[in-house]
Amino acid sequence: MKKRILFSASLFHAFNDASTVIVPMIFPLFYSQQFIIKKYSHIGIISNLGLLTTFLFQIVIANYAHKFEYKHLLLFSAFGIALSVLLITLSVDMISMLLFYLLMRSFTSFYHPIGIATVSKAHPDQGLDFAMGIQSGSGNLGVFIAFISAGYLAQNFGWKMPLYVCAGVCVFLGLTSYFSVQKISLKRKNPIQPDFASWIEALKDIKKYILGFIFGGACWGTTVYYAPSLFNHKFEVPLGRTGIFLALWIGTGTVITYLYGYLSKRAGRERLSLTSLIGSTGFLFVLGTASILRIAACALILFGAFLFLIYPAFQSFVAKKVPEKNQVLAFSIVANIQMLTGSIVVLISGFLSDNFGINSPFLFLVGLGIFVLTNYLIKKDSPLFATRYS
Repeated sequence: MKKRILFSASLFHAFNDASTVIVPMIFPLFYSQQFIIKKYSHIGIISNLGLLTTFLFQIVIANYAHKFEYKHLLLFSAFGIALSVLLITLSVDMISMLLFYLLMRSFTSFYHPIGIATVSKAHPDQGLDFAMGIQSGSGNLGVFIAFISAGYLAQNFGWKMPLYVCAGVCVFLGLTSYFSVQKISLKRKNPIQPDFASWIEALKDIKKYILGFIFGGACWGTTVYYAPSLFNHKFEVPLGRTGIFLALWIGTGTVITYLYGYLSKRAGRERLSLTSLIGSTGFLFVLGTASILRIAACALILFGAFLFLIYPAFQSFVAKKVPEKNQVLAFSIVANIQMLTGSIVVLISGFLSDNFGINSPFLFLVGLGIFVLTNYLIKKDSPLFATRYS
C-alpha cells in the first residue's frame, strides 16, 4: 500500500508542478512579440495573482479535505488542470489570459496540502526521508520535462502547442495515478473537523521552519517566472535552449532530491539544510552578477543543486514535528507560506526588472538568503543545530 500511495503521489506531483511552469515558459515569447505581456511588471501581476489564488484555495482545501478520498481529489485536480490549460489557448489579451490562468492555479492547489500529507501518513517513521525525497523529486522531474518540451514546442510550433500537450499529459497521468490507488481508502471513519485552534497549533509546531519555506518559495517563484526572460532577453538565448538551461536547473534538483534520503542519513538533516541555504545564496549571487552566459548557466545549475535540498529537508522537519491529526493543516500552511512569499517576491521582481534590469530579482533573493541564514545562525533554538529530532 505504501508503494502505491508513493507512486500515485509522485505522478500527481509531477503533472501538477509541470503545469505550473508551462505557462511562464511562454511569457518571454509574449514579451518579445509584445502580445498580452508588454512589461516585466505584467509578468509580476499575473504571477502574483496566480500564486495568491493558490494560497487562498489551499486554505479551503485543507479545511474540507477530510470529507473526501485522496483519489477523488487528485482526479478532480487533474481534469481541472487539463481543462483550464486548454482554455488558456483561447486567450486574446491580458484579461482573458489572467482569468484562465487563475482558474488553472485553483486546480493546482490540491497537491501540496493533500499529497504531501498523504505520503507523510503512509510513512510515519521508517522511510520518511526517502519518501519525501521521492515525492519531491518527482515534482521536479515533471518540471524538468516541462522545461525541455515547452521551450522547444513554443519556438517551433507556436505558443499553444505546449498547452495542448500539457492537457493531454495531465489527463493520462491523472488517470494512472487514480487507478494505482483506486482500491485503497485513506478516508478516516471519524474525521477530525479542523478548527481555528488546530490551525494555531499547527502553526506553532512549524514556526521554527517558516523562514526556510519563505526562502524556498521566493527562489522557486522568481526562477520560474524570471529566469526564462533573464536568458532569453539578457543573453539572447533562443527559447528552446533557454528551456534546456532551466531543465538542467530542475534536473540537477531532481537528482539531488531523489538522493535526499541517502544524503540525510549520511550527513544529517540539520547539516544538509544549512548547507543548502548557504549554497543557494552563494550561487544566486553569481547568477545575478554574471555577464557571461556560461557562468550564468553554471550558476543556475549549481543553485538548483542546493535549492532543491531545502524542500524535502524542511518538509521532513514538519512531518516529524506535527502530529498526524494536524499534518494536512501544517502542510497547507507550509505550501501557503511558499505561495504567499512567492507572490509578493515575483510582484516586486517585475518592477525591479523594469527599473534595474532582469538580473535584479536574483540579487534581491541574495539579500533574502543572507537574512534567513543570519536568523538561523544566531538563534539558540535554531532547528538547524538541534542535537536530536523532536
